[in-house]
Amino acid sequence: MKTELTELPLDQVRTLLAVVDEGTFDAAAAALHVTPSAVSQRVKALEQRTGRVLLVRTKPVRPTESGTVVVRFARQLARLERDVRAELGMNDAGDATRVSVAVNADSLATWFLAALTRVPEELRLCFELRREDESRTATLLREGLVMAAVTSSPDPVAGCSVRPLGRMRYLATANPEFTERHLGGSLRDALPRAPVVTFDRSDDLQDALLRRLHRGRTVASAVRHHVPTSEGFLSAVTAGLGWGMIPEAQAEPLLRAGRLVQLAPEHPVDVPLYWQQWKLDSPALATVTEAVTARAAQALRA
Repeated sequence: MKTELTELPLDQVRTLLAVVDEGTFDAAAAALHVTPSAVSQRVKALEQRTGRVLLVRTKPVRPTESGTVVVRFARQLARLERDVRAELGMNDAGDATRVSVAVNADSLATWFLAALTRVPEELRLCFELRREDESRTATLLREGLVMAAVTSSPDPVAGCSVRPLGRMRYLATANPEFTERHLGGSLRDALPRAPVVTFDRSDDLQDALLRRLHRGRTVASAVRHHVPTSEGFLSAVTAGLGWGMIPEAQAEPLLRAGRLVQLAPEHPVDVPLYWQQWKLDSPALATVTEAVTARAAQALRA
């Protein structure tokens, strides 16, 4: 029998969000100041109303695919409620408006924080940044964990809008001593044999350059150092641990100072970035979006 869905009771939706955020039914009950039995009953009632299992009862609990949709709705609802309370002057004294954003490490280290300084302080926004690879930030949007994201995907997540920010350019670099020691002769032949620095196991930028130099053929360096911070990555390449793809904004001062050498000037690697956000009429989110897009227009390539 097909369940007719007429509405989602707000107390049940908020309870589901609390269970996901707190991790257990007992913790959600404490946060909501109700009994664990009441929390369990509300979640079960919501599952009956939607006709779907919304939670995987593990520790901590995990939302199912259907549960993720409801959790995202719950976060958007909470955002709208806070905006309405702020416009009506009903917020508690000193209460700041929280804005959660997923952003990749290189943007965080180069241009993104300067964008947030453009947001007027009188708006009293509290930023909650989650660092994630640009190819995976959209997942946090999909799961309802953030309101907006800097992502490499032009395909909008359900319930989100997308706009291009620009291209972040990466330059192949190494320090002069490393270049002399490992990269003499043909760069095409020497680069795969030289130690390389990567951000993590999913970082494909260095391999992308090698594929370009070898006309699409997959060639991987045998010695790979994983350094999972933007600042640490830059320090590792500058210190001579290996060669790597450095954001243009970080590389240029070191290239001018002679501390780095550009290895393949004719082969930069550009990563297109996009801003995805919830489709909400939220003044706070609109202000952040305006600041981010304005700064990106200055810092990124068109």
